Amino acid sequence: MPERPDEAVEQALWYCAAELLTNISKHSAASAARLTVTTAAARIRLTVHDDGRGGASAAPGHGLHGLAERLAAVDGTLRISSPPGGPTAVTAELPGRL
Repeated sequence: MPERPDEAVEQALWYCAAELLTNISKHSAASAARLTVTTAAARIRLTVHDDGRGGASAAPGHGLHGLAERLAAVDGTLRISSPPGGPTAVTAELPGRL
């Protein structure tokens, strides 16, 4: 990244990465995972891919719902692609500055 994001954004990114990687280890039965961070147009995109069983959901009552709410508090979004059978890709996008 060309410059460090605002502290609240940095904390949200760290928490998001930690939560997503923990979910992979607990729930996905994945043998591999990949985390990437990119920036474009003053936005930061964190994407976590795994080759697990899929089925991740941000529906109310699921852990990813809380993560989506946490990101929304700093003008962020969470997108999930996780068909049954996998693979899963979860993308968090946030502004670099609030």
